[in-house]
Amino acid sequence: MKKMVYLDNSATTMPCEAAIQNINYALNKVWGNPSSLYDFGFKAQLLIDDTRKTLSSMLKCREDELYFVGSGTEGNNTAILGAAYARRKRGKRIVTTAIEHPSVLETVKRLENDGFEVVTIKPQENGAVGIDQLKNAITKDTILVSIMLVNNETGAVQPVREASRIIKDVGAPALLHCDGVQAFGKMPINLSELGVDLFTASGHKIHGPKGIGILYIKKGVTIKPLITGGGQEKNMRSGTESVPLIYGLKGALDSLGNINENLKSQRELWQYAKDTLLDTSFVTINSSDDALPYILNVSVQGYRSETLLHFLESLGVYVSSGSACAKGEGSYVLREMGLSNPRVDSALRISFSRFNTKEDVDQLKQALITATQKLRRSIK
Repeated sequence: MKKMVYLDNSATTMPCEAAIQNINYALNKVWGNPSSLYDFGFKAQLLIDDTRKTLSSMLKCREDELYFVGSGTEGNNTAILGAAYARRKRGKRIVTTAIEHPSVLETVKRLENDGFEVVTIKPQENGAVGIDQLKNAITKDTILVSIMLVNNETGAVQPVREASRIIKDVGAPALLHCDGVQAFGKMPINLSELGVDLFTASGHKIHGPKGIGILYIKKGVTIKPLITGGGQEKNMRSGTESVPLIYGLKGALDSLGNINENLKSQRELWQYAKDTLLDTSFVTINSSDDALPYILNVSVQGYRSETLLHFLESLGVYVSSGSACAKGEGSYVLREMGLSNPRVDSALRISFSRFNTKEDVDQLKQALITATQKLRRSIK
């Protein structure tokens, strides 16, 4: 029996051993409340501080600019709503893109219903928004720009630095928020150089636990908190911190290794996967060559993605469908890129981790060949 091949790492990743060990340590040995004034609580706080220090070193920012939240979604909601409501007296224009994660798109839709003006930029054919589009959208009365660093369906890298420069050139009072969930731990990120005011990430995309997210708020930037109460996380996110999940994140961070070396190896695997799948003659590539090489979006035209997904699952290969919802609608990201309905309806997202191998790609290729052959016969 062939091994399971997991290629849905943009959805979630397998927790690494260091993360599991850290979680167990915090659960069993350091389970005090970090807000308590006695030693047992102080030891729990030290685990939080240790994780924050590791994060600040990795992201090239100050420790006091980092806040722990419950997920990337919570981070995006806090950043967007908190920034919009804090700056609404300076304007009501919000600029974002049509390919953001639903936790961004649904949140700006909420703001639009609350009277804000939302401008949504469509991507180019390569999956990234254009510089000229940003220049046309960002005006002097723009109070918030939200643009992801890496698209979660295609891997397209977005022009975040350029958006920061445009905001400054225009003289807009806008804060720049960046959803960095798919980029975090997979490419070098220097928050000072990126030019963002707000940045979000998630632990479970890099072999850490689910339930822990990160929110960066640049020093001097003020936003309104969503969760109030006891004042934890410097009054930005009240509620007793989940020390096991935070310390589990540190285990994942410590296990990352050299991000640049990982990226180089991943580029080789991505190219191998692209070449191998194109060799089948029935695969079309939807991701651009300059995409972050942890995501490869393809189409197998003539076969619905949901059907292929479940057939591949029966062969021990796990990828994700391009579908956006249970109603069977195709990926809104691919539609916004202008892809045809047949390509959208047959799209599969293949997403790698540093633990995937060429053998995994070979097994995927063989599974796709088997799937298409059997499905073709069943249609006949």
